[in-house]
Formats: sequence, C-alpha cells, structure tokens
Amino acid sequence: MTDTAAVAVLSDVHGVAPALEAVLAEPDVRAARTVVLTGDLLSGPLPRETLALLRGLGDRAVWLRGNGERELAASHHDPGAPAPDGVTPWAVGQLAPSDVDELAALPTAVTLDVPGLGPVLFCHATPRDDAEVVLADSRAERFAEVLAGVPAAVRTVVCGHTHMPFVRIAQGRLVVNPGSVGMPYGRDGAHWALLGPGGGAVALRRTPYDREAACARIVAESGFPQAAEWADEYVRNTHSAEEALAAFGPLDGR
Repeated sequence: MTDTAAVAVLSDVHGVAPALEAVLAEPDVRAARTVVLTGDLLSGPLPRETLALLRGLGDRAVWLRGNGERELAASHHDPGAPAPDGVTPWAVGQLAPSDVDELAALPTAVTLDVPGLGPVLFCHATPRDDAEVVLADSRAERFAEVLAGVPAAVRTVVCGHTHMPFVRIAQGRLVVNPGSVGMPYGRDGAHWALLGPGGGAVALRRTPYDREAACARIVAESGFPQAAEWADEYVRNTHSAEEALAAFGPLDGR
C-alpha cells in the first residue's frame, strides 16, 4: 500500500528523460504528497523533455538549485564562459531564457517536516555549498565541517551531487543521499529515495528500466552532437562505486 504522507526525493536527473519516466511511474512516487528535486536536473541530452516531465508534477514538486542549474545559467549569460562539460552549453541552448531564469532563481536548500523524521533539510551537495563532496566513507571531521551551520532541530539532511546512494549517521544526524536518477554510480537503474512512514522512515529505491531503449531514444531525439557517446558513457554503462569513490575521494579533503 502506498503512503500519501511520504516524500519522494529525486536528484541528478541530468536530462535523462527515459530514466525519469520510469521513476515517475512508480506507485510510491505517484502517491507521494511531495516530490523534492534536489538539483542537476536538466544538464543532459533531453533537457526540454525532462523539464516538461518535472513540470507535470505541479504543486507537489519542490525544486532546488544544484551546481548544474548554476552552470546552465552561467553558460546562458556568457556563452564563452568555461563549461564543466560539453553537454551544458548545448543543453542551455535548448531552453527558453525564462526557463533558465527560473532555474537560476531556485533556492539552494529547503527544510520540510516529514512524518517520522521531523524537520528535514534538503540540499544538492551540502547545506553550505552546491558542489562540495561528502561520501559514505567521509571522515567524521568532514561531516562536522559541512553540517556545522545546520540548526539543531534538524536531525536529517538529504543531499545529492555524487550520484552514489547512501545512508549514514554523522554528527548525530541521519545523512541521506538518494543517488542519481539519470547518471547512477554503483548500480544501474534510476536511483531515488522515499522518506516517511511509507518508506520505513528512509528507503533507498532503485527503478530498473530499458537502458538500450533509452540510449536509442537519446540518439534519435536529442540533437546533441555527442549524444551517442554520452549515452554510452552514462546510460548504457555504469561506473562502479569503487571507481566513483576513487575519483571523488580526494575532493572531500581526505
């Protein structure tokens, strides 16, 4: 039985509309009272299609800005500015200027009351920065730094950014990363989380979908010149958790 008091968390969609469609079809997502979108939503091969799907959530959606939205806005305002990848300047060209302005104006964090958890702070990377890295195995001192400004009443923090799902206790708080809908590391499929009574307080979820069909659709519909290579790198193949930890580990100050 689904629980309409639950909160679904979707992060790091990266313009992979087929993966998002699979998650949105999940009964628990369809029934959730709130769907929190924790950033990096459109920087990928199908940005317009992804935006339309997310807007279809209507008032249930709580949108947050990640580094991806910040980088889209920077590329829009200065096409010559350095971009983090090839898809970002292309993706921003597929969006209307008003779309980019809306993304740039999104909040970087929000605190919501979630049944079973109380006040929960949602952000993209960390509560103080949209590109900081914390990992499942980050040292205690690192979590002390990034959580230092969080109000004492907040006992749960939900973040994304690293595309690797985890749940751990740090500094007396529950820290949750739902993983990535569109560019997962560790295991294939579209990753997300369910918070509240229906998820047993916190449940990390994985939605399988047809990755070959998704790659074919990206190649056929995207228009991004490197769509085939992008789909092969991030949709057809999945980087292991060990590879991701080796790449991201040095970024958490260890």
